[in-house]
Amino acid sequence: MELKIKALSSKIGTDIPAPFYASAGAAAMDLHACVDDPVTIPAGGRKVIPTGIAIALPSADYVALVFARSGLGIKHGIAPANCVGVIDSDYRGEIMVGLHNAGDTDYTIQPADRIAQLMITPVVQAQITMVDELDDTVRGAGGFGSTGK
Repeated sequence: MELKIKALSSKIGTDIPAPFYASAGAAAMDLHACVDDPVTIPAGGRKVIPTGIAIALPSADYVALVFARSGLGIKHGIAPANCVGVIDSDYRGEIMVGLHNAGDTDYTIQPADRIAQLMITPVVQAQITMVDELDDTVRGAGGFGSTGK
C-alpha cells in the first residue's frame, strides 16, 4: 500500500527526518519532534508535540497507530498519554503526539528527537448485531485475572 506523507514544515527532510523504516524487518517508523526549541515535560506532566507531517491513508481498510518508543518508555517513563494514538483513514491534519512523563524527573524533548513510532495496519470494520444473549464459552464472563496470574 502507498502512504502519502505531506511535510507541513520546511524542516522535514532536512533538519528533521521524514518517517522511514529503519530496517527491512521494521514494523513501524519513527516520528520526530518538529519543534523550534526544546520542550520540557515535567515529571507527572503531559505535553503535545507536533511532528510536522500529515498523512493520507488510502482507505478505511487501514489505520495508523502511534506507539511509544521502547527506549523512551523504559529508560525515562515517556510514552503516549493515551497509550496508543489512533489516526483514522479520513484524518488529514498534523500528527501530534501527546506524551506523558511517568518518570520522577523532568524530561526535555529536543528538536528532531524521535518521540514515537507510527505503524500502519489493516482494519476490519465489524457489522454490529445487537443480541439478547452471547454464545457460552469456558471462560464466560470471568474478568481480570480469571484465567490465571
